Amino acid sequence: MPTSRCGSRRREPVGAGARRPPPAWRVRGRLRGLVPAGPSAAGRAGHAPRKRFGQHFLADPAVIDAIVAAIDPRPGETLVEIGPGLGAMTNPLVERSGRLTVVELDRDLAARLRRRAELQVIESDVLRVDFGALAREAGARLRVVGNLPYNISTPILFHLLPAAAAIADQHFMLQKEVVQRMAAEPGGKEYGRLSVMLQWRYEIEPVLDVPPEAFDPPPRVDSAVVRMLPRATPPVLDEMRFGELVAVAFSQRRKLLRHTLGHWLEAQGYAGDFDLQRRAEEVPVAQYVALAEALA
Repeated sequence: MPTSRCGSRRREPVGAGARRPPPAWRVRGRLRGLVPAGPSAAGRAGHAPRKRFGQHFLADPAVIDAIVAAIDPRPGETLVEIGPGLGAMTNPLVERSGRLTVVELDRDLAARLRRRAELQVIESDVLRVDFGALAREAGARLRVVGNLPYNISTPILFHLLPAAAAIADQHFMLQKEVVQRMAAEPGGKEYGRLSVMLQWRYEIEPVLDVPPEAFDPPPRVDSAVVRMLPRATPPVLDEMRFGELVAVAFSQRRKLLRHTLGHWLEAQGYAGDFDLQRRAEEVPVAQYVALAEALA
């Protein structure tokens, strides 16, 4: 599946000597013939999923193996898992990496995780965690993974955005619809504010689809795993102003930009040449970035 890019067909490097995980087609091949998980993971562990935390625990070993293979953890790397839950991914990640930092809000699950010496447990709302500080403490860029709660997945993605320079890569399980929006190309209904705000900073690649029955309890939506690679040389932007620009552009996506972004640009004193006779979804990421740079 094609990787989204900021208006270029050339694949941008993601860092000197960066090791690329297995391609998406190879990982998808491992998912043919899913293996039933047997008794529910929650039942075996004696922990009932809590709706207020959006808990849906991975319970299919074939899916878990495919996700871990996509991540491809190595000893010595600094891995951070968001929402480890019952440890479905935690266990194979630790087996391959040796150590792991986990962020868990559920205090009962956090207490269980603390019994394991190979885990550093941060009991916290992930939106309060300073990932840049974690990287500085480790002296290395982070590899961030997780089965994100679907009710706050977008806030988590935006929370991680300022720390992108301190992150080597991100692999997340999300609602499939969200992954499609993240990786969308201009011109389609999926392309929107989320697409632009993430693609200017990351290469985004959908890795594999995951059916509801792979979880306990099964969610009511299809899921997917996405790979996010921070760009090695991102544009230098005022991120707050860029975010405001993009939000205004997509505020009334059925209207031409002259009715929305045009008024905003006029208020900013912009006198440059930008085609406002288009809808927001027709403008490539690179052109939004160029406009933000011109405003600076």
